[in-house]
Amino acid sequence: MATKRLRRQVFTRRGEPSAVRLVHDPADGDPRTLAEDVELADSFLSRARGLMFRRSFPEALAFRFDDVGRRSLHMAFVFAPIDAVWVAEGEVVQTKRLSPWTGTGLANADLIVEMPAGGADGVAAGDELRLGAGTDNL
Repeated sequence: MATKRLRRQVFTRRGEPSAVRLVHDPADGDPRTLAEDVELADSFLSRARGLMFRRSFPEALAFRFDDVGRRSLHMAFVFAPIDAVWVAEGEVVQTKRLSPWTGTGLANADLIVEMPAGGADGVAAGDELRLGAGTDNL
């Protein structure tokens, strides 16, 4: 498989793999976990494929980039709606519900997170969104 589970790259103190979660820290509330097990698209091919042709989706799929730049998404060959979140330097820039087959989105980001529709409910521009080890405190 071209994508890797991000949790394979994070380890507990005893050297055991630890899941990575997606944490939402709203500007006016308490932090909450949006996803416990984030999949990372970290190669050219895994980024190009994204969620295309999949019948089931992970809790979250994260696309990390080295720097902030214009990042686009398309929904060609994606069979169900998703929530997409563009994040620049830890701050949410845009959230958008994308419809299957025809949805598109574009914003500046160094991290894009895709989740099944409803997964980003309550996430708004200006909030913080971060990936963290499952053993980290909120």
